[in-house]
Parts: sequence; C-alpha cells; structure tokens
Amino acid sequence: MEAYLLDWVNLLLRWLHVITAIAWIGSSFYFVFLDNNLLRPKSPDLLEKGVDGAMWAVHGGGFYNPQKYMVAPKKIHTELHWFYWESYSTWLSGFALFTVLYLYNAGTFLIDKSLMDWSPAAAISAALGFLVAFWLIYDRICQWFGFREKGDAIVGALVFAVICVASWAACQLFAGRAAFLLVGAMIATAMSANVFFWIIPGQRKVVAAMTSGEKVDPKALAIHGKRGKQRSVHNTYFTLPVIFAMLSNHYGFLYTNKYNWAVLILMMLAGALIRQFFVQRHGWHHGRAANPWPFAAVGVVLILAVIVGMKALEPVPVPAAATTDTSKSVANNDPATLGSGPNNFKTVQHVLEQRCYMCHGAQVQMKNVRLDTPEGVKTNAQMVYQQVVVLKQMPMNNATGLTEAERALIGEWFKAGAKTQ
Repeated sequence: MEAYLLDWVNLLLRWLHVITAIAWIGSSFYFVFLDNNLLRPKSPDLLEKGVDGAMWAVHGGGFYNPQKYMVAPKKIHTELHWFYWESYSTWLSGFALFTVLYLYNAGTFLIDKSLMDWSPAAAISAALGFLVAFWLIYDRICQWFGFREKGDAIVGALVFAVICVASWAACQLFAGRAAFLLVGAMIATAMSANVFFWIIPGQRKVVAAMTSGEKVDPKALAIHGKRGKQRSVHNTYFTLPVIFAMLSNHYGFLYTNKYNWAVLILMMLAGALIRQFFVQRHGWHHGRAANPWPFAAVGVVLILAVIVGMKALEPVPVPAAATTDTSKSVANNDPATLGSGPNNFKTVQHVLEQRCYMCHGAQVQMKNVRLDTPEGVKTNAQMVYQQVVVLKQMPMNNATGLTEAERALIGEWFKAGAKTQ
C-alpha cells in the first residue's frame, strides 16, 4: 500500500510540476519576446507618458497593445499583476517531487555504491548542499562582476565553469540518473532564487517609491531594474539546460556511460546556444542584432557530436553463446535445470529470480510490477525488455549486479517471442 500511494504522490506532484513549469517558462519566453520586439514609439502622447517600447499584436480574435515603461509609469490605473507564483510553485512542486522520489528513497535512487558507498543521510546532505552552494557561488559572481566592464561575458564564463565542475562532481558522487537531475535542480533553484531575492524585491521597491507620492531620483530606482533584468536574462538561458536535465532521467543511455558528465555539459551548452538563437532572432529582424543562426548551428553540431560520440562508447554486443553460458553459470552450470538456451523460459526466470524478485516478487511489487510468476512476466515482458535491455534503467543503479550478458539473454528471449511455457 505504501508503494502504491507513493506512486500516486509521484504522479500528482509530477503533473503539478509540469503545469507550473509551463506557466513559468511560458511567461519567461513571452516577456523575452516582448523585450526584443517592443519598438520605441514616435507618438508624442506615448513618449510623454514615458513609454519606452510598444507593439501591436493579435491573438484569439483580439488586438493587444503592450507597452513598456522604463523605471515606472507615472500612475497605474488598474490592478498590478505580479509574476512570481509561477516561479515559486514550480520550485516548490519540483523540490517536493525530488524529496519523494530521491531523498525519501536515497538508498535506491541517490546512491550508487560503485561510485560512493555512503549513508543515505550523508548523500542527502550532499545533494542539498549542491543546491545551496551553487546559488551562493552564482549570486556572489553576479554581485562581484555583473556590472563591471564586459561583466556579462565574465559572469557567463565563470558560471559555466562552475556548472562544469558541479556536473563532473555530481556524476562522481551520485547515481547517474540522480546526478543529472541534481544539476538541473541546482540551476532551477538559482532561477527561482533570482525571482525571490532580487527580481520581486526590486520591483516592490520601485512600486512603493512610485505610489508613495514622494519625489524619487530615477537613477536610484534604475539599479533595481538593471539587476532584475540581469537575473531575468540569466533565467532565460538556464531554461533549456534545466529542461534537458529534468527529462534525462527517462533515458538511461545518457547517464550510464563513462563520460556521462561530459554528455550533460555538452547537451546543456547546446540548449543555451539554441536559446540564444531564439532570443537574438527578434533583434536581428529589427536590425538591432547580428545574425543568430551561428548559435543554432553550433548547438546542433554539439548535439550531433554527442550522438556520434555516445554511439562509439556502446559496449560490444555479447555473442549468443556467451549469454547462454553465463546464464547457466549463475545456476551452478546445471543445464537440466535451466534448459538449453535463452529461448527457454527457465533460463530467463532464473536471472529474474537472482536480479529482480526482491523488488518485483511476492513480498514487494514496485510500480505494481510482479515478475515471480509466468503470468506476471508475460504481462510485463515489453516493459522488462525496455527497462532492462534498451534503457538499462533496471535494476536501479544496477544494485543487484545484472551483467551485460544477462541483459543480452533477456533481449534474445524477448525477440524470440517472450515465451513463458
């Protein structure tokens, strides 16, 4: 019952997290689009009101005229909408999901004893430390270098270096699946912290000064706008790398190879470059920026390089004879017990007994999957093939020591018809 309820909690939190992430990322993309498409108006009445940029748009049968004011307008005539709950809800739901799946089951999902044999408490502390440490380092870099000459380039280079180090370290300390997700959560934490600690407080100070009725120096308020803009721009470049890291846990081939940390870095870099293409293309159309296609081209080349490089890292397939011999050896070389080859269900069943029953047997049925009966194996044969042979996600972190020969054996059995008789 506990595993069943945890599956529901996992599903509902994941659903909530995706919904709120869509809202946050969607609003972020929209405002970046506005910033790059709003043109300084020529109409005297708009200039007199302090409008710095405006445009006309049509959507859903209606016409819209968004306008942007630098610092603040003289007066706000309607209710002011604040964009922050999208960010907070995304982080809170994501952290709750991370807690339920990874922290609550640290021994299964967070720890790979072949990398680091430590206690769940130590692994949890280290994982949380990644979230806090990255925010503190990133925030300090922004404060120290953000407004210097060529500050954007300096901040970008330093933050990228920190992410590279963190990605390598995470892949040395945690199970590959958890390491990828942890790096994504680390960056996402900084994104939400940008909103919480800098963007919204700065906006509140501007609004408070504007509504107080007192004379305020515009230059004194401008710093809040500059800082908020800086962190907002950082967030938009973080977006695609974070999404990749979050999706990666569904694709075991990404994080189960020797150079998983390099795969993570290159794919996140490709995402940031492709995001730069989308950001810059609007300015290019208006003659305010250079052609953005080189960024997209480099991003695509990086992705292709990862695809080709990972293919070269694939293990050499185990010959059929070797799989049969290996499967027999785990049962004390008793051909009479196991049968003559991988097409014999008893051979596969013995591998499942050694490697899978502890989580999918009579006592425990994780994900409601039971493999200790021929009926259960037949029902879940497709899933077993996908998770064990194709994705290599099971057993989790290969805790039971399933060999490549045994994976190949299961693959041959499935391709031969997955017979259970």
